[in-house]
Amino acid sequence: MIRYALVCDHDHEFEGWFGSSADYDQQQARGLVECPVCASKTVRKQIMAPAVVGARKTVQDEAPRRAQMMMEAMGKLRAHVEENFDDVGDAFASEARAIHEGRAEDRGIYGQASPKEVKELVEDGVPVAPLPPKPPQKTEVN
Repeated sequence: MIRYALVCDHDHEFEGWFGSSADYDQQQARGLVECPVCASKTVRKQIMAPAVVGARKTVQDEAPRRAQMMMEAMGKLRAHVEENFDDVGDAFASEARAIHEGRAEDRGIYGQASPKEVKELVEDGVPVAPLPPKPPQKTEVN
C-alpha cells in the first residue's frame, strides 16, 4: 500500500491509499480519484516529505483540520440533499417503502422517521441513511 497526500483544484487537502503507484495513475486516468469535500476530479499529488522519526505531526495536530473538513463535507452533502431531493416529512418511512416496492415514483427523498421505523426499513432491505445534522448557526459578536 502507498499513501499519497492529495489536493484538489479548490485547495482541499486529503490523502488516498492505493495498492501501488500504478494503481493511483490508472484510477486518476479513469477519473476515479476525487476530492471528498467538493467532488472535484482535478486532483494532484502533493510533495511529500519522507517519514522521519520525530518529524511527523501527531493525530492531535491534525484533528482540528480533519474535523473542519468533515463538517464542510457533511454540510455540502446536506445542502445537496435539500436542494435536489423531495422532503416528505414524517411520511418518510411509508414513502421509502413505497419507492422500494415500486408503488411510488423512484426518486430521492428525505424526511423524518422514528428509530423503530428506520429499524424496520433496514431489516426489510430498504436503503436508508441518516442525513447529517444542520451545521450550527454562526453568531456574530458586535
